[in-house]
Amino acid sequence: MRVVKLEEELVPRGLREAFERLRARRWEVARRGASERLARLEKLKALILERREALADALHADFRKPRAEVEATEVLPVLMELEHVRKHLKGWMRPRKVSTPLLLAGTSSHLRYEPRGVVLVLAPWNYPFNLLMLPLVGAVAAGNTVMCKPSEKTPHTSAFLAALVRDVFPEDEVALVEGGAELGEALLRLPFDHFFFTGGPRVGRRVMEAAAKHLASVTLELGGKSPVVVDSTADVESAAERVAWGKFLNGGQTCIAPDHVWVHASREEAFLGALKSALERFYGRSEEARRASPDFCRMVDDGAFARVRGMLDGAVAAGARVVTGGGVDAETRYIAPTVVADVAPDSPLMEEEIFGPVLPVLRYESLDQVVTHVRAGGKPLAFYVFSQDETAVELLLRETSAGGTCINTVVLHNANPHLPFGGVGPSGLGAYHGETGFKTFSHERAVLRQGRASLAHVFFPPFTGKALKLVRLASRLFE
Repeated sequence: MRVVKLEEELVPRGLREAFERLRARRWEVARRGASERLARLEKLKALILERREALADALHADFRKPRAEVEATEVLPVLMELEHVRKHLKGWMRPRKVSTPLLLAGTSSHLRYEPRGVVLVLAPWNYPFNLLMLPLVGAVAAGNTVMCKPSEKTPHTSAFLAALVRDVFPEDEVALVEGGAELGEALLRLPFDHFFFTGGPRVGRRVMEAAAKHLASVTLELGGKSPVVVDSTADVESAAERVAWGKFLNGGQTCIAPDHVWVHASREEAFLGALKSALERFYGRSEEARRASPDFCRMVDDGAFARVRGMLDGAVAAGARVVTGGGVDAETRYIAPTVVADVAPDSPLMEEEIFGPVLPVLRYESLDQVVTHVRAGGKPLAFYVFSQDETAVELLLRETSAGGTCINTVVLHNANPHLPFGGVGPSGLGAYHGETGFKTFSHERAVLRQGRASLAHVFFPPFTGKALKLVRLASRLFE
């Protein structure tokens, strides 16, 4: 009989039973070959395609997300990941031979990938479909059973996900549970084999503490203030258009959105003018047109609206200049696409991740100034550099650290399944997407096979003079 620990006794009975069903099937699911795993994922793909309009309706109901953005940022990345897994899973699952050093002559070695077991996926609200589905695809491809929880802040999308998961997977293979913070706390008391969390650093620390209690592995996808550098050699028009797209996508509620821009003093006014023009093309020339635009979503809830509005008001009170935007409407949770200049490095907008449609622009004279501030802000999830000077690009890559980086564009590194996606330090721990995701949800098991001949006996006791000489001789090979 399994001993139930004290923390597990605090878990609601139904949740604990759902976990136990997943644990009971864990080994059977782990034994499945690539074709069986892919069959589940093919069914998932078919239902996504069949229900994509219902998904768009759910996301619009939750925070007026435009249908085109739903396709581009929710559906398309998941379809790309499913196709990438379909093409490569068999190869990823094959045992991989590794070399044998001379002193281990007579042996052969290989690596094999085995599922971690029962995985927990805690998804956020800002891309509620994408950021639940992508880790789920990786976990299923690796042969795990999975429990996942969508965010309660997007209830319509959460209900859509619950029905989708239920119609694709048996409940003892993948279970989706709905609820708020209390449910999240209960889940952290269960002994999952791997914890996967996307969200903020405060809850990320709580997840890591819970994983440590169970000696479980963990992946944390967090965030941070992702900076942009526009140097004196940059194509200002292109930089402004791409930054505006990446920043105001999803109403600025993107973990890898450009958080703020450092622009060389010689290009500041040109860059600000180009930003203003780009926003007029994207969302309309007047405040009325932008407020009526079907292509710009809203803050997810009243708390998010109040937080970002407060940051903007505080920055303006501290001397920041509104270049464009600034309009708000509490009833609809609308904050206009806003650019502010003359922002001081110690402005309220620079104290925490903005996570909303407000873009501060700061001027600089020397790249050393930028490096100092980027380092002081911790290691961001993303770092964006616009420059035609390869020396400057290399300096910024060498002198800073970030989860991922784009040169002369933004956000798109997240779309390449051949690249790992993840943070470093305060912006996260671990990575996923593509083969990296498969490995994240797998244990890389080392296997060594001894043949008939062996040199190992040289190291067996008793350690006579001859044995000692042989050991020292072996050591000299590496001196």
